[in-house]
Amino acid sequence: MGAPGSTSEGAFPAVAVIDAQGVVIGWTRAAEELTGYPATAVLGRSATILLPPAGHEDRTGHPAAGPGESEHRGPEEGEHRGPEGEHRGSGEGEQRAPEEGEQRRSGAGEGRRLAVGEERAGLVEVRRRDGDPLLVRAEITPLSTAEAGDAWLVAATPAAGDLSGGTGTLLGALISRFPVAMAIWDRDLRCVWLNPAAERLNTVFPHYRLGRSLADPIPGTDTEAAQEAMRRVLADGTPSIDREARWTSPDGRAERTLSTSLFRLEGMDGRPLGVCSLALDISHSRARDRLALLREASVRIGSTLEVGKTAQELADLAVPVLADYVTVDLSQAALPDAEPLQRLAATEVSIPVFRRAGVASVHDGIPESLWPVGQAVFVPPRSPFTTVMASRRPHFEAVLDTSPGTWLDQDPDRARIIRRTGMHTLIIVPLEARGDLLGIAVFVRNANPAPFTRDDLLLAEELAARAALSLDNARRYTRERTTALALQRDLLPRDLTGGAAVEVASRYLPSDVHEGVGGDWYDAIRLPGSRLALVVGDVTGHGIHAAATMGRLRTAVRTLAYLELPPAELLARLDHLVAVDACAEPEAAGATCLYAVYDPATRRCTMATAGHPPPAVVDPSGEVSFPRLPSGTPIGLGLGSYRSLDLDLAAGTVLALYTDGLIETRQADLDAGMARLGAALAGRAAGAVELAGLCGSVIHAMLGDAPAEDDVALLLARTRP
Repeated sequence: MGAPGSTSEGAFPAVAVIDAQGVVIGWTRAAEELTGYPATAVLGRSATILLPPAGHEDRTGHPAAGPGESEHRGPEEGEHRGPEGEHRGSGEGEQRAPEEGEQRRSGAGEGRRLAVGEERAGLVEVRRRDGDPLLVRAEITPLSTAEAGDAWLVAATPAAGDLSGGTGTLLGALISRFPVAMAIWDRDLRCVWLNPAAERLNTVFPHYRLGRSLADPIPGTDTEAAQEAMRRVLADGTPSIDREARWTSPDGRAERTLSTSLFRLEGMDGRPLGVCSLALDISHSRARDRLALLREASVRIGSTLEVGKTAQELADLAVPVLADYVTVDLSQAALPDAEPLQRLAATEVSIPVFRRAGVASVHDGIPESLWPVGQAVFVPPRSPFTTVMASRRPHFEAVLDTSPGTWLDQDPDRARIIRRTGMHTLIIVPLEARGDLLGIAVFVRNANPAPFTRDDLLLAEELAARAALSLDNARRYTRERTTALALQRDLLPRDLTGGAAVEVASRYLPSDVHEGVGGDWYDAIRLPGSRLALVVGDVTGHGIHAAATMGRLRTAVRTLAYLELPPAELLARLDHLVAVDACAEPEAAGATCLYAVYDPATRRCTMATAGHPPPAVVDPSGEVSFPRLPSGTPIGLGLGSYRSLDLDLAAGTVLALYTDGLIETRQADLDAGMARLGAALAGRAAGAVELAGLCGSVIHAMLGDAPAEDDVALLLARTRP
């Protein structure tokens, strides 16, 4: 005998016969095993004892499936039936079998009577003798008996068993092999049936087990969202379709992404009995992988504004999701700083057309590649590569033609590699952006036996289009940065000298973060009477425009310095000139500036600032201070209100003038940076330290090995005895 409420594979269904008045007149052993009621407890009784109590509400708030106005109790323990079918209880009350003519509820478990000859089938919830509800599939067939007249034969199987509905082994075989995880949950969200696909997901979703409720706590598993979704479907009957959910096994070793759909199950009376869930494992879905690839391409390709890195990012991203071997070969237009390909000599069968910028393979050592990154790529004049360059249209070969008479006859090296590595399918896509052809991307398969499809071609074109825009941005950035660096190198002083009065040294470090270089500058200007003017400034913004503005300001400061203007007056004149230019050119950049003049005859240094950080002063003993200069507005605002400060400098005093890139970072403000600069100078500037070496050691102490977040200019000056 099987466990109560369960049936083994191939077992007979539970069968009962109910007369026209709803009285049970037939009861099988299988029915006893299913419900727990022996025949003596139900024969002659109303079939309603097998239904949930009337007025009972399920978790959705709907009345339970059992019809009727009053509650019927099943026989309690210790009760027995007399030979005439009279029910006698052990308590004071007595419940008798229905008399002839009494109103009875339908034995079919419905809220109405079945018409003669009508057949019905569907899900029904019955009440076992121990009070637990049980979801069954019931088939009701009209029956005519000699003694009882019209009656109904009811055959029931648990929902946890066969749901094929009598269609035989075909549907059962289909369900058992169905790749979608199917499960049925009752109103308490308890699993009452599942197919083999659901059983296989038990390691990730342990609630896929007969008798287990979603509300059962399992460490490492959170089902709150799933419970809420199921209760919502139970309540309003609206299916939940294609709900994506990620599940991780309790031990954290396995992950799955499931596309889940939920449908409400209704009984023969139309009331909700539970929920059917369909879950499809899309963790390795090809379409999903492609969407993920495009999302990743938006983030990874072009993450740096370097042509070479961008090309390599495209190759790395496409392997192995799309191809087994990918190359990115760029034309001279995308590599303006590389050696011109036209200078390279052609071979007897090929010409230099590209330069390899990126390559990736599923095989170690990249055995498919004839040229490493950075080398010129030679192709036959008549080949798919040159055709793509000329037509700007992709080349697609689902099956790569290696037979005699093709272009490979003119390219024996490639033909040898293709045959040796098993390349069998090919896509070549042009890299085009803003009307410029930058090169080609080549996609090949040799480990994956599947040929490329038209969908693969579309994906390759989409990746190439995104990469081409990033390559063009990197190319433009590189070109502008190279131009700006060259301009700034030409505008900055090369051989600073302080004459007999002052020893000077400088260091300039361009940023690796911002778009192009900035407008930092420094200068040492020899004036009459052995005096020396020291200047440091920082133009707002970056790029060629900032570098050009810096050149104009440096020239203007030198011109005003030769007029021997005091520092405060010089800054006022400079502010006025820039403000006038700003009226004519609204995009003109402003700047900060520090201007100081040292007179060796008096050892006095007069300085003024226009919104620039104060200098660091290191006395001969090594003590560092930052003088509090009268505040002044940045250059270009047109306010022109500046004041000077006089300092007496002993012989051997070091002045450190700098831009804010040396002391300001995202993690620290100017005050913290100035404190760090003071510590760096205090330990190194005392004594006869060589100033050029001191510049390098101070910058290393301030920045370490990390790239500068902003341009850095440092000017050191030491008074002579």
